[in-house]
Amino acid sequence: MGGAPPKHDPYAALRLRDFRWYIVSLFTMTLATQMQAVVVGWQVYDLTHDPLSLGLVGLAEALPFIALALPSGHLADLVDRRRVSMIGLSATMLCSLALLALTSGGVVHPGHVWPIYATIFAMGIARSFLQPARQAFGIDIVPRALYPNAVAWRSSTWQTAAVAGPALGGLLYGFTSITTTYLVVAAFLVVSVAGFGMIPSRHEPRSETAPATSMSDSLLVGLRFVFREPVLLSALALDLFSVLLGGAEALLPVFAREILHVGPQGLGLLRAAPAAGAVIIGVALAHRPPFQRAGRTLLLAVAAFAAGIIVFGLSRNFWLSLAVLAFCGMADGISVVIRSTLLQTLTPKELLGRVSAVNSIFIGSANEIGAFESGVTARLFGTVPAVLLGGIASLAVVGIIAARVPKLRRLGRIDRHAVAGT
Repeated sequence: MGGAPPKHDPYAALRLRDFRWYIVSLFTMTLATQMQAVVVGWQVYDLTHDPLSLGLVGLAEALPFIALALPSGHLADLVDRRRVSMIGLSATMLCSLALLALTSGGVVHPGHVWPIYATIFAMGIARSFLQPARQAFGIDIVPRALYPNAVAWRSSTWQTAAVAGPALGGLLYGFTSITTTYLVVAAFLVVSVAGFGMIPSRHEPRSETAPATSMSDSLLVGLRFVFREPVLLSALALDLFSVLLGGAEALLPVFAREILHVGPQGLGLLRAAPAAGAVIIGVALAHRPPFQRAGRTLLLAVAAFAAGIIVFGLSRNFWLSLAVLAFCGMADGISVVIRSTLLQTLTPKELLGRVSAVNSIFIGSANEIGAFESGVTARLFGTVPAVLLGGIASLAVVGIIAARVPKLRRLGRIDRHAVAGT
């Protein structure tokens, strides 16, 4: 009675064996896919010399991802989430092996890039099923009281791999060969599948007395839930438009080759810089209690990200560009932790798969659609104007949401908004 509050344990989630294996699998998969993104981006631009071709890579992955996100979320709430995740991971590994075979076999060459797009399309299908199932399964293995801590560690783990992956991919591409790089990517994905396989299933069969719903109603439950929660909806919209409009990542091969003149090694460092900033902020957030004014912090973080993108577009110095991208990563890392914690504390456990699928549509596909948007605007207006316009538009979105959703501005500690009974 009246005693001191319990001491914050920054390593609480990591003390859980299943969560540690989850982190190992997440780290190695992210490392592999980030390496692959550097290689595919440089390879495609080297073959085509067209920024629109970089946008088409994003579109090839986004189309199946968006089309299948809601059905895959329904599946994640209906069957064993671990099994769906394992299938998605294994399919991703097979797609990586396909890229290796296409490249080493000489199938891909100037004027014949479509096999890469086809493989990325297949990877988008795999990711559409993997993402909601894996995210929801990650909640199954962590007690609700540890959600904020688990989100912080999961985010920092992803970002750490996103730092090492592009840097390693660029160095391997530059100093060895594209075939060697694709081979290393496939090896990391094998480790990811094996690591996830170490986690036992947590599937709880649906009760036979549960009310039956139609397939279409089930698919729309996640959308209805999000649109009934103005704070969650506005948080998702902030990230959606900041990535969709302000993402310069797809155009980094153009900056590395034609503006900053740093080659594939420099491209790897540019791709790694945002994640490096996010790692720093992610570790810092894991060691501190939840934000007292989460809504205001989220708005400021997204505004800082947009401002950083504008500075990056104006920079002609490689080291300044690296520093600005790292700053953008810090800002984005804050928004990711706040949004992810909101998603997991506001959503009933039985809806996590479908709501995670909606989150994937808002956020996951925004990267690829944003890549296509960047490629189109770069083709129409030039690379630098495309980046500047995107940053300015993102700032405008922050201002509009801040003005239209006062409930978000006033949002305090997120862990006080958990859904009762879940």
